[in-house]
Amino acid sequence: MDLPVDEWKSYVFQKWSLLPKSIQVTISTAETLSDIFLHSSLLLHTYIRIQKITTRVSLNFIQRIFIDHLFCVRHCAICLVNKKYINEGCLAGSGISHSRPHTADISLCYANRSAALFHLGQHEMCLKDIMRAQMHGYPERLQPKMMLRKAECLVTLGRRQEASQTISDLESSFAAKPTLAAAQFQILQTNLCRLKMKAQEKESLTETFPAALTKALEDMDLKGENGQVPSASSSVSLRTDPLRGRYLVATKDILPGELLVKEDAFVSVLHPGEMPPLRHLESKWDTRVTNGDLYCHRCLDHTLATVPCDGCSYAKYCSHDCMQQAWDLYHSVECSLGGLLLTLGVFCHIALRSTLVARFEDASKVIRKLCSEIRNRDTCSPERETLVQTLTCDLGGESENKGKMLEPPVPGCDLNGKYESNYNAVFHLLPHTGNHSPEHRFLCALSVSALCRRLEAAGCYKPAAAVPPGSGSELDVWGVAMLKHVLQLQCNAQAITTIQHTGSKENSVTNSRQVRLATGIFPVISLLNHSCSPNTSVSFISNVATVRASQQIGKGQEILHCYGPHQSRMRAAERQQKLRSQYFFDCSCAACQNEKHSAATGPRWEAFCCRSCGALMQGDDVLICGSTSCTESVSRDHLISRLQDLQQQVGMARKLLRNDKPERAIQLLLGCQRDAQSFLSGEHSLVGEMEDDLAQAYAALGDWQKSATHLQKSLQVVEVRHGPSSVEMGHELFKLAQLFFNGFAIPEALNTIQKAEKVLMVHYGPWNDEIQELQKMKSCLLDLPPIPAGPSVQGPNVFFQ
Repeated sequence: MDLPVDEWKSYVFQKWSLLPKSIQVTISTAETLSDIFLHSSLLLHTYIRIQKITTRVSLNFIQRIFIDHLFCVRHCAICLVNKKYINEGCLAGSGISHSRPHTADISLCYANRSAALFHLGQHEMCLKDIMRAQMHGYPERLQPKMMLRKAECLVTLGRRQEASQTISDLESSFAAKPTLAAAQFQILQTNLCRLKMKAQEKESLTETFPAALTKALEDMDLKGENGQVPSASSSVSLRTDPLRGRYLVATKDILPGELLVKEDAFVSVLHPGEMPPLRHLESKWDTRVTNGDLYCHRCLDHTLATVPCDGCSYAKYCSHDCMQQAWDLYHSVECSLGGLLLTLGVFCHIALRSTLVARFEDASKVIRKLCSEIRNRDTCSPERETLVQTLTCDLGGESENKGKMLEPPVPGCDLNGKYESNYNAVFHLLPHTGNHSPEHRFLCALSVSALCRRLEAAGCYKPAAAVPPGSGSELDVWGVAMLKHVLQLQCNAQAITTIQHTGSKENSVTNSRQVRLATGIFPVISLLNHSCSPNTSVSFISNVATVRASQQIGKGQEILHCYGPHQSRMRAAERQQKLRSQYFFDCSCAACQNEKHSAATGPRWEAFCCRSCGALMQGDDVLICGSTSCTESVSRDHLISRLQDLQQQVGMARKLLRNDKPERAIQLLLGCQRDAQSFLSGEHSLVGEMEDDLAQAYAALGDWQKSATHLQKSLQVVEVRHGPSSVEMGHELFKLAQLFFNGFAIPEALNTIQKAEKVLMVHYGPWNDEIQELQKMKSCLLDLPPIPAGPSVQGPNVFFQ
């Protein structure tokens, strides 16, 4: 996904293996990215081949588009009849993207999506889709029903004057053109009368607009102004060190939950979602909804009413304004490159977009400065072109700067020492050129070269930077910059995530999971060093990243972020291997040091127990009981085999749950529990997962008390593994609060709501969906009259969404 498609990677690696040894050595020992880029460009005689691979990917995408278009146009109405409004909205959105403007198909898709949005309570978006359907020539014979929907939305939103005008226009239309069948006319007249009465009742309402996201971002204000790092609060300061590089430290004592960084992505690229193989498309419809169907491709806002690009079938936006901004900044160039960008991967896409956005900054000064610094430098062989002489500089990233210009004190800062989230900061992120394998550098260089060739052939890339005379091709200058960005991203790309909620068919239980939505560049967040036990938590609202203190941070302490390998998710050896292979350093954080000197054989959430006495087992290949009075021993391989069998059984139980067979799932899970007690620690992660599964099963049956009992046991395991103040604990407490709420266990519910709010506020601030739901539950419970003693009453599962 981040790197090129497998077919292109395999082809490039094969070509690398066939290159003469002398050329491999030349590329492997190249000191700068400019040398790597130019050598690879000269070898790009296989451009026809990448065209074929790109064409194949494009055909896959186009065939999917064609099939989805036919399916969407024909099946939207079926979803409406079956009241599957979200499915219908997504299908209609796909149909809109794949239809030609000003045709019956696109107008019908807009109208169908407006109906789905109306039933989902999205009245503002419904009105916009009605307007779009009319713009694209919605058939006149179908207008009355849609205009009634428009009037209903206007009445609901309190826009009485517009509603009255729409109702009046409908009445005039009925009188002027009585062409409807008698039965249909009678239904419409009845609905019209109902609307007129409803409009009179709504006379005192004022017009409202959804502004939750805007308010959320406005409320997330940084404390104090940081003159050095504008995207950070005054509680932190930028430092530099020969060993640690650039990093942030606390300038005062910081409390948990304090907002430390709020930064817009310099650029972000939405992940496209997986596409099915061609052979699957030939045999059946494919209507899987991907991120590209639900999120704006520029600002990453969630929306069911996307506005597609007029020039391609992939890019979709939340509004015409977002679409126009994307077009002006970068999409006018990217629009015709869909197949190639899908082939080359997200990293190449981000690299291209970064240089396109840089046209609107002072990037030209950076390029001219670099070119002038090395114009007289002669480190190339006689046959190399002038461009090669031009680019053997720090644009390649890591060679020694021999220029006379005085550098800013910290790389990425301007001459005043300010570090802003701009192209200058992005440009100075380290690409770690020497740490990447020669094959990987060749793959990236050849991919960027292919992109430059396509841009040159299309004549669509016209950066604003003015390259001095004799400095070579401007596109090649930016090509080297793009290669640098591709290599930077392995260590500096930030996964933009969102929390998705899933539940049973009846929505009786909510599960939360973090999913990757996009990849972005955040220069300020890139300043944070790694810890396997960080003191911050990173979250996202659209393409805005926030960093909050997850624990108390003392004055002078470093602000630390986890790059992925966390002590609660994997052992130290595995973390070290992952960090070394991706980020090129050996972690020496406190968590790694503690595990290194600890006598424990493994984390508690992976521990086995003795079948005889229940004590923890210790050892490597052969485990022995930790109790001095017990002589039990067993091979680790045997216990791992039992664990795998148990995991398979639990997987079957989850499948039963998904198929709405909770009773059978409970029987299977109870059997799994008995088996687990004989060899797994009570704090083993699988034990907690089984308790959580049992909680879901009992909730599906409406037995809130048993469900809460099992979830409380699951919480104990979560607390052992992730800690009492972890975000994982917050999500589990949210689920427990739902269960107590549904069972009308008011004191327990209020207590759990308070605990969940406290934890989630630290990680997300006040504008998290779960916190909003918790506040609704609390408000509802506090307004309830006292419940008389007697048999328990099952509460409505209002907030399980």
